[in-house]
Amino acid sequence: MIAAMLTLAILRHAKSSWDDHKLDDFDRPLNDRGRLAATAMAQMLASLKFMPEVILCSPSRRTRETLTLVEPVFAKSPPAIDFEKRMYLAGASDILARLRRLPADQATVLVIGHNPGLHALAAHLAITGDAGQLARLDEKFPTAALALFRFSIGTWADLTIQSGHLEAFITPKDRA
Repeated sequence: MIAAMLTLAILRHAKSSWDDHKLDDFDRPLNDRGRLAATAMAQMLASLKFMPEVILCSPSRRTRETLTLVEPVFAKSPPAIDFEKRMYLAGASDILARLRRLPADQATVLVIGHNPGLHALAAHLAITGDAGQLARLDEKFPTAALALFRFSIGTWADLTIQSGHLEAFITPKDRA
């Protein structure tokens, strides 16, 4: 019996603005460079034909703005969107625990969040993939970076570290 294939995309929020130092970190918006990068990553998601069934998104302003710029590529089949306070600055183990609670019928998921949690999770999930992309992923997960994984498991409850195949690791600089 062949196991089902689950797909996960991890997208770090785009570059945020530090212009207003009175703003709480949670309320920082994207800057111009961030808006351009988020739009470029939306085009990349479209070219990868990635269509999530659910999006788990930190509720911070910069993650919501990143989502707003990415979301139009999913217009033909709008995903469910779950803004969860616990996703704000969540650690890798917290994100992994949340993914494990997803129902099996949500086989394609996008997570939009923050470092260092996203970087740690992405680096720990990948066991196979292009050696160069794996090395780049291990080194750095910059703003608006996207990591796409496939898992040969039938349910998110079975998700473990070092169980994923890295299909793609793309940064905005790759698009320049």
